[in-house]
Amino acid sequence: MPGLLDVTAGREGEHSLDVTVVICSYTMRRWADLTAAVESVRGQQPGPAEILVVVDHDAELLSRARDLAGVRVVTNDRTRGLSGARNAGIAAARGSVIAFLDDDAVAAPGWLAALCAPILRGDADGVGGRVDADFPTGRPGWFPREFDWVIGCTYRGHPEDRVAIRNPIGCNMAFRASAFAVAGPFREDLGRLGARPLGCEETELCIRLAQRLPGVRIVHEPRALVRQRIPQARERVGYFVSRCYAEGLSKAAVATSVGRQAALSAERSYVRRTLPVGVWRGLREAVRDRRPEGAARSAAIVLGLAATTLGFLRGRLARTVPPIGGVG
Repeated sequence: MPGLLDVTAGREGEHSLDVTVVICSYTMRRWADLTAAVESVRGQQPGPAEILVVVDHDAELLSRARDLAGVRVVTNDRTRGLSGARNAGIAAARGSVIAFLDDDAVAAPGWLAALCAPILRGDADGVGGRVDADFPTGRPGWFPREFDWVIGCTYRGHPEDRVAIRNPIGCNMAFRASAFAVAGPFREDLGRLGARPLGCEETELCIRLAQRLPGVRIVHEPRALVRQRIPQARERVGYFVSRCYAEGLSKAAVATSVGRQAALSAERSYVRRTLPVGVWRGLREAVRDRRPEGAARSAAIVLGLAATTLGFLRGRLARTVPPIGGVG
């Protein structure tokens, strides 16, 4: 099994890890974010063997992306959406490890080496890193950290140390390329499609991988850090509720696919322990410190749990993922 120091010769005599970094993008509205994401990967030392930008059915973006330096650009020739784009990236990747970074995220120095080291050493089959939220105008006082998964970030209650986990956060993850030969691709009826805020494709894939490959190991590596920009549209209560509801729908689809026990194994502890503590923390802050935003966060936790539960129940009744609107 190759180790962290097993590198391949890169451009201009530099060395690179045997890793393909896949960045999927679907709209010119994120052009500035995409270029920042690419530059953050190009600045990694050591860097990847290749950076692969997958353009999801946008002709203008495809034309513009071909001008990016140091990347290979491919089109999503599969189902429109993030899962299809990731599958197109997997099919085109040349590295023995495939890492994924969102187009609105920026990797910190040392991200790639930290993220991929456990796989390259043979200690893990998949790795997930830490994702910090970057609110350009400041974090809303009502937004509970327990629900940072709503914005695709590491949330309060997520493991903080390097430990085994069920699945990583999709914005910042890597897998041994051969894992996809065992598990198959991401389910293309799950995951984000433009502004439709569905998800759980990473959860379903990792559970499927564990079911097909006993002994598979996926770990959390907190040193592998990225910062994800949060647009103002995702700071609104309406988005929060719709995203929670969509998460419930997605979890129901995963439960139908891989079984309810596996689909909800991590969520049970989160609901029984993390959320009650969060509600109590907010109420205590409101009463003791006379800070009304504490009560607002407690209310948001209750609202978020209710919306997620409602989505799950509807999804279980329908046994499908109903269409849902949302904002990007």
